[in-house]
Amino acid sequence: MGMNEGVGVKGNKKGNLSSFLVIFTAKQCIVSKLNLELFIARRIFSDRENKKKFSRSIISFALFGIAFGLMLMILSVSVVTGFKNEIREKVIGFGSHIQIVNFDTNTSFETIPVNKNQSWLGKLNDLKGVKHIEVFATKPGIIKTDTEMMGMILKGVGTDFDWKFFKDNLVSGSIIPLSDTSSTDKVLISRQVASLMKFKVGDPVYCYFLNNQGTDQRMRKFYVSGIYQSSLEEFDRLFVIADIQQVRKLNNWRSDQVSGFEISIDNFDRLSEVAKKVKEVTVHYSEQDTVMLRPVTITSKYPQIFDWLNLLDMNVWIILTLIILVAGFNMVSGLLILILERTSMIGTLKAVGSSNASIRKIFLYLAFFLLGKGMLWGNIAGIGLCFLQSWLHVFKLDPASYYLQYVPINLKLTHLLLLNAGTLVITLLMLILPSWYVSRISPDRAIRFD
Repeated sequence: MGMNEGVGVKGNKKGNLSSFLVIFTAKQCIVSKLNLELFIARRIFSDRENKKKFSRSIISFALFGIAFGLMLMILSVSVVTGFKNEIREKVIGFGSHIQIVNFDTNTSFETIPVNKNQSWLGKLNDLKGVKHIEVFATKPGIIKTDTEMMGMILKGVGTDFDWKFFKDNLVSGSIIPLSDTSSTDKVLISRQVASLMKFKVGDPVYCYFLNNQGTDQRMRKFYVSGIYQSSLEEFDRLFVIADIQQVRKLNNWRSDQVSGFEISIDNFDRLSEVAKKVKEVTVHYSEQDTVMLRPVTITSKYPQIFDWLNLLDMNVWIILTLIILVAGFNMVSGLLILILERTSMIGTLKAVGSSNASIRKIFLYLAFFLLGKGMLWGNIAGIGLCFLQSWLHVFKLDPASYYLQYVPINLKLTHLLLLNAGTLVITLLMLILPSWYVSRISPDRAIRFD
């Protein structure tokens, strides 16, 4: 172990490297229980002298590319999934996940009634995935003032209605006070309708309806109980929420008749699976001589909206692919610079018996350390910006164009883990090819490289 004394290195870089290799060789028996390649990679990674070399700027650029790319990927996935979730929840707020209606009902809102007392309701409530069941009824009509007129859908709801969506989007007034024993003439309208028709909370709303045959016109006077804003123009212009008993009177229905049932589920990803079970239950438990029913999912009721949302997934994959490729090529160039910079060390290692595979592992470990450092800063920046936007809503949107008032964020641990794992694996795989350059370096020329 006295080999240090014969080295003779004073301020010479080549001497420093040789000293390190000789000392390392002398102590090899001590560190042989460790991963030798990992040990050398750690020494190179922590070498302060390397910070003064030209390659430092190249490596810094590669690290910045990894950090910036991962930050953009985190933001992209969080914003796109957040946007999809927000729009989806708004659409579901107007029609729930699944509707059960008369089989003969078409796509219009002039529906054929069904009995609200169904034998399968108990079984449906116990079905796994079903969260809530409520009745509803609809009636197309027209809102008219002295100067304005517009079409609308009067949607009647009962005491079993889940008001969470409208409470979250209520901007003034209050929700409708409903009762099983008496009807109310209060309605909920959107801010867009209120603005176009110049309504305020408490104002009368005159609505006109036709019967099913289109021969008898009826007028109803309602009062604005509250004003909501979902920012979905297509739905805000359409729906006026009222007491279901008012819709029954307009349709000449009995007190046990409704347009159908709305079912909320606890996981949108299981929509098709739950809809299939709902269909099986309704068909199996239906009695003879009763009307045939059919479940309609929200995705089939509004396919244009959900097809548009699904297209966003393709955009995300394109963005992620481009960012990973750019970040990977940055790391490839950085690794090649490191290999060229350490040519003398590679030649010396080969001279003392190290294999090409062993030396490649050293540089792959080194690339892993550098990649980890870049990913750490990328995670800090990406997660920090996501939390900042979630709390302060710094970046605003035009609701008329984007249906939202600010950029939504949906930051999930699974997304973070998949993005980090994918970035790490793909980038390291890209680095395997340039690491083969080590095998082309011959010891005799490499040692004279300095």
